[in-house]
Amino acid sequence: MDLGIDGRVALVTGAGGGLGTAIALALAREGAVVVGADRDAAALDELGAAMRSESRRFHPLAFDLTDGDALRAAAGGLADTVEPPDILVNNTGGPPPTPIAELPAEDWNAWFAAMITPVTTLTGLLLPAMRARGWGRIITSASSGVVAPIPSLGVSNSLRSALVAWSKTLAAEVAGDGITANVVVPGRIATARVRALDRAKASRTGQTPEHVAAASTATIPVGRYGHPDEYASAVAYLAGAPASFITGTIIRVDGGMIPSI
Repeated sequence: MDLGIDGRVALVTGAGGGLGTAIALALAREGAVVVGADRDAAALDELGAAMRSESRRFHPLAFDLTDGDALRAAAGGLADTVEPPDILVNNTGGPPPTPIAELPAEDWNAWFAAMITPVTTLTGLLLPAMRARGWGRIITSASSGVVAPIPSLGVSNSLRSALVAWSKTLAAEVAGDGITANVVVPGRIATARVRALDRAKASRTGQTPEHVAAASTATIPVGRYGHPDEYASAVAYLAGAPASFITGTIIRVDGGMIPSI
């Protein structure tokens, strides 16, 4: 299927690893000009080498999303290298497992600043150009915890759920401008983040990481963890022209794991 994004500019945050790297590669393989943003410059160098080995168009953008001034400067400087982005993939890191019953306000505020403010700020900076062109895709990567809250991940469950509400509201506001806004939620995808969560659960429960992974796998009807490129393929489809009538929704990439309808 031709996704119709050859030559379109896509900005992917958190592109230096895991799902972000897979998404950046998937979009580049569809012909998009990819700007990969991450605070880890070395990881972007590795991604750049992979892009060059496939003759893909890629521009690294190293900055810390939580630094508001750096974020605005990076967004403003995009015009020096590429056209304004047509596609924005909001992909941010998540907090460690922690109980939330007595979580201090300063911790809530810090994670809000890391997980919500960069997404809403960057989107706001890129929207005017999308509106002017009458075409845009805003895709936010979240977590299965927004559908079925995950024990010990209360901060992630709460703040990513706020992003779902934000995306749904935004979708209605920009639909008339030819812009879609959707959320994609991963189940158990084989990334460093999921492996770290498995290790953390193993430590809390006195099990081995292998036992935790096996127990998690048993809850997935497909019978395995997902591959990052499978998740990235769903994101790439939402970024394409054929997905122009899909907006304001949540797409699950979970192998059937999430139990609710």
